[in-house]
Amino acid sequence: MIYLALMKNRRAFTLIELLLTVGIISLLAVAVFVALNPSKRLLDTKNARRTTDVDTILSAIHQSIVDNRGNYPTGLSAGMLERQLGTAGSGCSTTLANCNVTIANDACLNLMLVASAQDLLPYLAAMPVDPDGTAVWPSGETGYSVVVNSDGIVTVRACGAEGGASIAASR
Repeated sequence: MIYLALMKNRRAFTLIELLLTVGIISLLAVAVFVALNPSKRLLDTKNARRTTDVDTILSAIHQSIVDNRGNYPTGLSAGMLERQLGTAGSGCSTTLANCNVTIANDACLNLMLVASAQDLLPYLAAMPVDPDGTAVWPSGETGYSVVVNSDGIVTVRACGAEGGASIAASR
């Protein structure tokens, strides 16, 4: 009977029980946050997008070469120096961040020219732009470059990759 009387008077948690519960929940939340590492996931997502963009540009260039009987799109030629892809005719950087590559000149190479019979317009709806967009690249720059070596191998590069790495694809 005395036990039942004591139980009736106890209707709430004690302060120690509440503090212990909050502490355990906080530790679990911190462990989950550290395990997920959202900032690394965001960087990985941007690099995955860059890889996809590089592959998309390279595929469009090769499809154009096939459709035009082995002729490169206007602006590309075997043995050319690396050029930054862009949507404007001028104002591109002469060096690409994170790539340590000096670009041939400051004119962006626009492969989406409507006037050209050998452009990428039939193969790309729009030229991909680096996921950092205008936060890193000035207006008209895409953050991607292209070079054709003397053997005719086309290389497209994304130079804004997170962690200082360069993402490139060649065919």
